[in-house]
Amino acid sequence: MTEILFYHMQRQPLEAVLPSLLEKSLERQWRVAVQATSEERLQALDDHLWVFSDESFLPHGTDRDPDCGTQPVVLTLRDANPNGASIRFLVEGAPLPDDAASYQRICILFDGTDQDALLHAREQWRGAKEAGHGVAYWQQDERGRWQKKA
Repeated sequence: MTEILFYHMQRQPLEAVLPSLLEKSLERQWRVAVQATSEERLQALDDHLWVFSDESFLPHGTDRDPDCGTQPVVLTLRDANPNGASIRFLVEGAPLPDDAASYQRICILFDGTDQDALLHAREQWRGAKEAGHGVAYWQQDERGRWQKKA
């Protein structure tokens, strides 16, 4: 059974939240896939992950790169798993992949200030529970730290 974590972003945008979650995944030696739904978001994330911090960068590629299978983090618009990732991040309302059960963990990051994103995340929550996946809901506190709420 796949663990599906819902991250309700209210205090920080995706560009602030995603890099730290990716770093934690890499610290655990997990290969990662990040799925967006638009070419613009994919390109923005690709650019951002190289420069988000003065002290470090996140090694990554996109599924358009010929060597994407060797990358620890792959950005994609498709539901394929080109690098054999054990964790998948869904952003921009990306759907659960057909092979969701093949992942150790799936993280759904959604903008809590966007009513459509909130409604979509609720639908995904119901679908994940109905499919038998373990689900958890995380929300940021006043200091921006993640608190498990459900």
